[in-house]
Amino acid sequence: MNRIKISCFAIVTAALVFFAVPSRAQSADLEKVLSQMDAASQKFQSAQADFKWDQLTAVVESHEITEGTIAFRRVGSSTEMITHVKTDNGSPAPKEILYKNGELAYYQPTIKQQTIFSAGTNRQQWEGFMTLGSGGSGKDLAAQWNINFQGTETIDGTPTAKLDLTPKQKSGNQMFTHITIWIDPARAISLRQQFFQESGDTRTVTYTNIQMNQVPAAAFAIKPAPGTQTVRK
Repeated sequence: MNRIKISCFAIVTAALVFFAVPSRAQSADLEKVLSQMDAASQKFQSAQADFKWDQLTAVVESHEITEGTIAFRRVGSSTEMITHVKTDNGSPAPKEILYKNGELAYYQPTIKQQTIFSAGTNRQQWEGFMTLGSGGSGKDLAAQWNINFQGTETIDGTPTAKLDLTPKQKSGNQMFTHITIWIDPARAISLRQQFFQESGDTRTVTYTNIQMNQVPAAAFAIKPAPGTQTVRK
């Protein structure tokens, strides 16, 4: 069960333990980035992109590459997300992951099984993770995370701010030591995210072909094949 939950949340979630205090100079730069995110967040309705997820197992220097598409949309004060996994290491590996109304569904069409997890009391935390670089405001980011501004980088021709994040509220089930995001503050969208584990393993997610405010509500649904078994956890 833990392996399935990790697979579902790893692209858009993390919990962290390390904190670096920004200097006065970077504070001014950070405030500018957060203000840009605030403005962009007001215009955000939805976003979709292709993703490439590179899981590095450090001890054996092994990479596992997962590719597919992902989409988010804002519904009132909540966020919905759907992910379509297409390949693992270049081989077909179809899976669908949907977060909606406080539940996360993990659909495996090859074995005709859909596993559903309830966010329960963790709903606010889960949705906080999902707005990490997907239309969330700078104000909300600063409320949930300690932020270390690490300069600017250009990715695929887009200027980004490199931000290293640690949580303001720590939990006992932390998977990662910290997260770095490369965010386009003009759209409040991450172009890259990197998750760091104590073991030295890293998980890097890159987003390309980003389209803004074009995702229909009907896209946020899973349509299991007849005969699919549904399991609730």
